[in-house]
Amino acid sequence: MIYELLYPLSSSFGALNVLRYTPFRVIMATLTAMVMCFVLAPWFIRELQRMQIGEVIRAEGPASHQAKAGTPTMGGALLLLSVLLSTVLWAEIKNPFVLATTAVTAGYGAIGYFDDRLKIQGRNKKGLAGRWKLLGQIVVGGGAVGYLFYGANVPASWVAIRARLAIPFLAFEKHPIELPIWLYFAFALITVVAMSNAVNLTDGLDGLAIGPVMINSGVYLIWAYVAGLVVFGRSVATYLDVAGINEMSELSIFAAAVIGAGIGFLWYNTYPAQVFMGDVGALALGGGLGMMAVVTKTELLSILIGGVFFVETVSVMIQVFWFKVFGRRIFLMAPIHHHFEKAGWPEPKIIVRFWIISILLALVGLASLKVR
Repeated sequence: MIYELLYPLSSSFGALNVLRYTPFRVIMATLTAMVMCFVLAPWFIRELQRMQIGEVIRAEGPASHQAKAGTPTMGGALLLLSVLLSTVLWAEIKNPFVLATTAVTAGYGAIGYFDDRLKIQGRNKKGLAGRWKLLGQIVVGGGAVGYLFYGANVPASWVAIRARLAIPFLAFEKHPIELPIWLYFAFALITVVAMSNAVNLTDGLDGLAIGPVMINSGVYLIWAYVAGLVVFGRSVATYLDVAGINEMSELSIFAAAVIGAGIGFLWYNTYPAQVFMGDVGALALGGGLGMMAVVTKTELLSILIGGVFFVETVSVMIQVFWFKVFGRRIFLMAPIHHHFEKAGWPEPKIIVRFWIISILLALVGLASLKVR
């Protein structure tokens, strides 16, 4: 909004010319989201307590979690507000990539809100039935991906590469994999839905999910900016041989807003948490990460970058499969962070080590910009 309203006035007020620089708006989006989340959180937590919106703990969960019962949840609503408002303020909101990503983030946040409300009102952990949650994710995600494929204002340069799959550590132009439109559409949709649910599964300890979410967003911030950067008339994406067009760089502002809001939220979500994210935050942020992976053509690389989310999801799949087939469990409890809890690891140790792993994977992912 600030960019849309004030930048056209730069011809009369030279100082406003700074708004055309993406790095400046990235910084401002980070600060805006961080300050908003940090300042509003105490009031928001008090309101959640007043409305008795507290976490419901599974009886079969780790014993240490029983003390967390009643801790305000749905703090992700404040995260969501901070991310979306900061993006609207500082990004070119008409940009199709920003539009699609914010739409999924908001839509998945709404699904998470209904899920959280049902859990709280029903005083159980079931919430919204899985099939309805999945259907909602498919409809919202499918609409956003469809818009990127067939939207009227989608750049022609994007249309040329929209169904092309990038292989990590291989040159995009030299090793193209052109998929049928319907197959890539399905693959992109699966990426968005899977990432959303993976982040949701990871959100089981104080600050565990928001750390990797910020780290992943940092990777996409750099990737999106580089993909749209032009230096001395030459595209950096062409030089690095990665998928990229000018309009992609605007997505870095959304990623910056996620980082800023995450920092502000983590102040209150760090162990011992004063507020939990809830599905309203986890599903929304996961959906946003999935869309950034689709837009930057890093769907396969996102398995590496978001390795923590991937392992958490796979641990649940293995646990369910093994129990149904053999009647026994592989892990003491799934997702895998609960396995380490049951094994006696202190919660802060699990959280910090998962963050460290996420940082290492993010660095390897960024290295693929040059190692190809």
